[in-house]
Amino acid sequence: MSASLRSSLFLLAAGLGLAGGTGCAPTPLLEGTDVTRLKTLTEEIQPERVWSDLLTLTERHASDQSIDCVPLVPAETREKWPELCHLSNSRSGEWVRSQFVSFDGLRVTDDVSFGENGMRTSNIVAELPGTTKPDEVILVGAHFDAFWQGADDNSSGVVAMLELARVLSRYKFERTIRFVGFDMEEYGISGSHRYVKEGKSGQVVTALVFDSIGYYSDEEGSQGSIPGLPSPSKGDFLAIIGNDDSSREAAQVYAINNSLELMNTVPLISSGNGTPTLGFPLTLSDHLPFWFNHQKAIFLTDTAPFRNPHYHQETDTPDTLDPIRLGQATRVAAAAIAFFAGGPTP
Repeated sequence: MSASLRSSLFLLAAGLGLAGGTGCAPTPLLEGTDVTRLKTLTEEIQPERVWSDLLTLTERHASDQSIDCVPLVPAETREKWPELCHLSNSRSGEWVRSQFVSFDGLRVTDDVSFGENGMRTSNIVAELPGTTKPDEVILVGAHFDAFWQGADDNSSGVVAMLELARVLSRYKFERTIRFVGFDMEEYGISGSHRYVKEGKSGQVVTALVFDSIGYYSDEEGSQGSIPGLPSPSKGDFLAIIGNDDSSREAAQVYAINNSLELMNTVPLISSGNGTPTLGFPLTLSDHLPFWFNHQKAIFLTDTAPFRNPHYHQETDTPDTLDPIRLGQATRVAAAAIAFFAGGPTP
């Protein structure tokens, strides 16, 4: 473990030592925050609706036509990773957009463009304008492309984002909340990379990205170790992942969860912009372009391949997931977003 990484973990641990409150007690990391109001907000999240949406979305993927992988993926790569030819994003994207449109108070736009590799990406953006700080944005992102049904990766993250949009759009916040369905994450994190490179993230104060948040196990040995980082032996936790720039924000999410007593969470910090060798496994989703751009971003995940044996397999289906903890993870995110956005305001 590098000295820088050890330092990052120590600093986060120090912050978390201040965050051990329970039962909605305030902590120094959350100073001035009405934690009771955050708790009330989280109770509006409906786990049953989240689960129903997941069943709908996985069916969309199951009935969709796979993207033509031949012009996009070299033959030797297709042979090594055959799942690359079982990716869909059309029907899922249409459904995500229709859900955003159905929520009052959101401004929905399509962010369609071609990247340097000629790949077309169609991000879907829904924005809830802030009241007093509208130029400061809290971005909430999840990729809607998936292999086969993609129940965990990443239908779980998408339906959490949609439930958050449904609930939070009923309130007002000081900062703007921007929900983004990112396209083509599985092909080189293409949608979010282009989004950031084109300068569309310029107003983002903090991003929260969800990818694979629905698979949990209480069995000993079910959690694989992330190289260079300590982790529990049971896959019964939601990982809160940050880098040096976002270590305080990761500590705040952890403190919020502790105060509200929602679920078991584990914070992990990768040094620098997250790309050192030991931290590489922590970079594999749409938060990475923000880290590269020196913007704060928190990644919420069940750690996917370090836990879920169905990762990138045809067996990544709803029956393998935990509906209750998926709902609780959505509540953790709701409280964190409201906290970062400055609200909800009366």
